[in-house]
Order: sequence, then structure tokens, then C-alpha cells
Amino acid sequence: MTSADLSLSATAARGRRDLLWARLLKRATPWLFTLPAMAFVAMFFGYPIVQNVVMSFQEYTTSTFYSGHAPWVGLTNYVTILSSYLFTTTLVNTALFTVGSITFQFVIGLALALFFKRNFPLSGFLRALLLLPWLLPLIASSAVWKWLLDQESGALNQFLGLFGISAVPWLVDPTLALAGVIGVNIWLGIPFNVAILYSGLQAVPKDLYEAGALDGATGWTAFRHITWPSIRSVVSVVIVLGVVYTLKVVDIILGLTGGGPANSTQTLATNAYNKSFVEFDFGQGAAISNVLIVVSLVFALVYLFISRREPHE
Repeated sequence: MTSADLSLSATAARGRRDLLWARLLKRATPWLFTLPAMAFVAMFFGYPIVQNVVMSFQEYTTSTFYSGHAPWVGLTNYVTILSSYLFTTTLVNTALFTVGSITFQFVIGLALALFFKRNFPLSGFLRALLLLPWLLPLIASSAVWKWLLDQESGALNQFLGLFGISAVPWLVDPTLALAGVIGVNIWLGIPFNVAILYSGLQAVPKDLYEAGALDGATGWTAFRHITWPSIRSVVSVVIVLGVVYTLKVVDIILGLTGGGPANSTQTLATNAYNKSFVEFDFGQGAAISNVLIVVSLVFALVYLFISRREPHE
């Protein structure tokens, strides 16, 4: 083989090698861009979840921080919490709190989003005011609402007293406390629903409404056959995020009632908090948290599966 042939072979080999590296770099580039985000998620979300799962199988108490010893107890923590008299109460309260909050947040949020979809004076200013509850710290909001709903000196009862209505024990009556907490959570969640649903409504092409109007589709008919199908994906996002957020609400309930009276407002999230940071039984607190995570995942997967199977109009 001549030197020219060797040179051509070397050149061809280098070309193939450069082409291979170019292909590898092209495939690796998207992963290199997402690597920082993946590292962040793994460090601040993945590791805590794994550690929480491990902790739920241990007898993890305050002494563990000094001795570093956490005996392995297997499923004991899960058996204890699932057989506790409080578990059924917290599960029912969590379901009522979540369903009640999400239903009214979504309905009111959608109604307001449809209202603000029309152009009128000060609409932008009013939308900005609606965001205020969302921007305030939750513990500050709960403190204000606790004063407003106070039985003796609350502003709401003083207002009702003007009409001869006696003081209502909004937060101290076991039959009313959960409804009061749900009402406050609805107020806090409406801005999120309005913001997301309003953006979804803005993305609906106006040509669809014009074409529908020619066929007589106005009002409720236009909403059913044009608006709702167009924002269905946005609705799925709002519902799933709303439920996942509501299931883990702690600060609002602790700020208003502390889980009382008589555990009438105790939920899975507040029970996990009390087990971990009041009773310092971190193993059982982790177990309750994992149950809450499973409930959230099951709901999200079932809802997304059902929404995808729904026929599009």
C-alpha cells in the first residue's frame, strides 16, 4: 500500500471519527442543557423523598440525632397509623377539605375568568387586585381570617349582628370549623384558578366564536362546544395542581384551628406535621407523608387517564 493510500485511509478514519463525535455531541447536547435541572430535582426533591421512605421504616426519634441509631421496624409505623382511630377522621377530613376547596375554587375561578375575558374599564386593575390573596404569606392570611371569624370580636359576626343574627362559632364548633377552613382556602385558591384559566381563555381563537355565531352557537352553547373543549387541557392542569396543593395544606389549618376543635379539621398533612414536629415521632410522620404522596399520585394518574379517554367534541 502506497503512502498516498495510507494517507487517504487515515483521512477517512478521522472523518468517520469526527462524524461519530458530532453525532454523539448532537445527542448529548439536550441532556447537557437539562443536567443542571435534573441535578437540582434529584438533590432537593429526589433525595428527601428517598430519605422519607427509608425513615418511615425506622424508629426515628429525637434521640436518633444524637446517637445516629434508628432501629429498623419494617411496616410497624404504617400498621400503627392505619389502625389509629385518627386515621379515618383525617382521611375523611382530607377528602372533604380537598373536594370542597377544589370545587368552589374552580367554579368561581372559571366564572371570574369568563367575566374578565370581556374588555371593560379597570379590568386589568381588578385582575391585579384578585392576585393579592395569592401573593400574601399564607400564615399572615390565616391570622387575618382567624380575627375575621372570631366568635366574640370577629368582623364577620359583628356584621351579621347588624341584622340580628347571633354570633356564629365559625372556628370553635366542631360541626362548622371544617367549613370555615374550607371557605378560607377557597378564598386563597381563587386567584390561581383565575390566572391560569384566564390565560387559557385568551388562547382560544376568536374565529371559532365568529364561526359558531353564524351557526347560532352563542352563550351556553358556545361555551359547551367551543370554550370548554378548547381549554380542557388547561382545566386538567388546574385540577391536578390544585388537588396536589390542597392535599398538603398545613399552614392555613394550623393558623386557623390547629387541627381542632376535637380533630374536626385534622387532615393527613396536619397529622403528619404533628407526628413529626409536635410528638417528634419522625418515623410515623414520614409514613403518613408517604400515604399522602401515594394518594396524590393515584388521583393525578386516574384523573389524567380519564381526561385523556374523554371524547373531544
